[in-house]
This record gives sequence, C-alpha cells and structure tokens, in this order.
Amino acid sequence: MEASSIKYGLGVTREIGFEMSRLGGQRVMVVTDPFMAHSEPVITTMAALRDVGIECELFDEVEIEPTDASFKKAIEFATKGGFDGYVAVGGGSSIDTAKVSNLYATYPDDFLAYVNAPIGKGYPVPGPLKPLIAVPTTAGTGSETTGVAIFDFLEMRAKTGIAHRALRPTMGIVDPQNVYSMPKMVAACSGFDVLSHGLESFTAMPFYQREAPQNPGLRPAYQGANPISDVWSTKAIQMVSENIVRATNDPSDHEARGSMMLAATMAGVGFGNAGCHLPHGMSYPVAGMAKEFVPEGYPSGRPIVPHGMAVILNAPAVFRFTAPADPKRHLHAAMLMGADTAKASDEDAGELVANSIINLIRQLGLPNGLAGVGYSRSDVEDLVSGTLPQHRVTKLAPRPAGPDDLHRLFLESLTLW
Repeated sequence: MEASSIKYGLGVTREIGFEMSRLGGQRVMVVTDPFMAHSEPVITTMAALRDVGIECELFDEVEIEPTDASFKKAIEFATKGGFDGYVAVGGGSSIDTAKVSNLYATYPDDFLAYVNAPIGKGYPVPGPLKPLIAVPTTAGTGSETTGVAIFDFLEMRAKTGIAHRALRPTMGIVDPQNVYSMPKMVAACSGFDVLSHGLESFTAMPFYQREAPQNPGLRPAYQGANPISDVWSTKAIQMVSENIVRATNDPSDHEARGSMMLAATMAGVGFGNAGCHLPHGMSYPVAGMAKEFVPEGYPSGRPIVPHGMAVILNAPAVFRFTAPADPKRHLHAAMLMGADTAKASDEDAGELVANSIINLIRQLGLPNGLAGVGYSRSDVEDLVSGTLPQHRVTKLAPRPAGPDDLHRLFLESLTLW
C-alpha cells in the first residue's frame, strides 16, 4: 500500500517553496496548461519557489486530455531543461504530463517503451525519479496520489497510459482555495470521476484473486480491492454523494468544494492501489473518438468528451453487470450513495447503484448517455475495439467482460433514461 505524502489545508500552496527546497530541488520545471498559466495557483506557486531561491521555468503547453504529441512536447522541454525537480499545477492533465516529463527526461527511451502493454512495451520504470510536487486545481483525478499517467494515443484514437508506482508524485499540495473557480461542468465531470474511482476500486477484483507477478518488482500499481483501499474508497463515495450537487451548483459553497477536493485525494489513494475497472476501460475510446461534442466550460479547440463524463455515462450499465459478482459490496456502495437498502435483496444491488448514479447525472445536467455526446449504434463496434486493449483496468473487473458483453454494455449506455 503506497501513496504520495499529502499536505492539505487552506493556503498551503504558499508552502511549496519550503517543500521543494526540503526535497533538494533547485532548478524546477513548473507544468500547467494555457488556461491556468496566469491563474492565482500558478502565480502563487512560482512566487513561493522563487522566494526560497529556487530557479523555475514555466511550461504552459499542456493539452486538456493530453495526447502522445503533447506529452512529447513536454518531454523535449524537460530533457533540454536539465531540471532536478518538477511541480504540476492543474488538473490530471498537468499532473500526468509532469509525471511523464520526469520519467523520460530521467530515463530516455522510445516513447512506447513505458506505455502499458499491449499498446506499448510496458517496461518498468528503471529507478527513482526526481522530486515531483503536484498541486491539483480540480477535485477529480486524484492524480496527486497515483502512479498513472493517461493520454490519447492519436494513432489509435483511444486512451492508454503509463502505470508504475515510481510515477507517484513525491507530494500532493491539496489546497481547497485552488478549486473555488472551477466552471460548473468541470466541477461536475471531475466530481463524477471521483465517484467512479471510489465505486470501481471498492468493487474491483479482490487482491487475492490477482495472478502473482514473476517477481515483486513487476507487481502492478493496481492490485485489486483490498482492506486498506476499501477504507479510502468507501469514504470517498460517501463524501462525493453528500457534496457533489452543492459543490457543482454553488461555487461559493467553499465547504462542499473543499470536501470534494479531499474526497478526490482519498479516492486517489483507494484506486491508486486497488485500481479501476470497466467504466474507466470503456471511457478511453469514448474520449479518444470524440466527434463534435464540446461541453460548456471546456476549451473549444477540439472535440472533447471530458474524462469524468466519459467514465460516468458507462457506469450505470457496468454496475448492473458486475453486481452479481459481489452483491453485498454493490449494496453497500448504493447505501453510501444514499439509496434505501434496508429491504433490498442481492438481486436489487446493481439497479440500486445504477439508479443512484443516474439520479446524480440528471441533477447535474450531464447528457443522457453516450448518444448525448454524439455516439450511435453504428459506433459500438469501434468503441468495443478501443476497450479490448485496456488490460490494465479491464482485467480488474470482478466479472469478466468479453467482446459480446462490452457490446451490450455500450448499447445500454447510449441512453440512460
């Protein structure tokens, strides 16, 4: 069980200079996206680093929903910069970009060398990386606690990633002040990502059913549901269910937004060790094959189905499918979401989880299924093909899902109500 060191509290971004100095960083690459480049979190971060004499250079070309091309641009910047530390300020896109910049600048190799098999070669990270401090500005990915970096592989029009425990940031600076300005739909989508992280890691295949690696060095970051990750995952499910509507609909509700941020970190510890399964595996082609859809509050430079939206629109169908594998866990998850499970039977478990998710989707104004983001029955085969290679997550499902199962799940996800 591993996680990044976390510092949480109002205003702790101002302490990042102290923390990076303590870690030995003297020349630091600060990673963010163009929309955050002149924001208060970035300004505060740069000032805090310079105040203690740390030299820092800003890389502000992160793409929202990164691609292999945007990763390579950041890697080139990092390689030329000769940095001895990294700071990421932003959502999961910025944090993941900083992770791969650190990796490839420290251990240069062909780009696909470390990318998850079967798309890449799946090589393990050769050794320790430079210090990386992550400063999340969305209450969503939990990337400040995980050893995973996700990107759109343009050639395949699907998401994949790099996963290794060495990628985990050295520290996460979790400052609720950094999420107060999130647009409504960004808050909703990032919040649904947190919810699904909790639900998936709690219902994933148990750790003791996973095949043992050939040697301990090859043990994956995602190990299956386990007693410790359960503590973090269940608390995250409860916190999101209690706060996501308030946090999304009322940006001035700082208590709810702060709770969502803490839930994101908690869920990150949970899924960063247990892993996600089918909703995330199915989300990657949904996001990677985006057609014309651009939601409110997101940059309009290219079509985008935000990660949290792509995940949650598949989730109701998935949890109906997985519930028979462990009805008790699914019933407990539904109870944490506020469902009345007092008289429920095992056969009700999947429907209770699905309906709880759909209720939140409707309250927060997300599209009515995959059809609402531009997909139709004619796209289902391509969506299935894009899901099948995502072994890192699909193999953690508590119930095996073959091509026919995935086909049915995508059809059920086209319309939710």
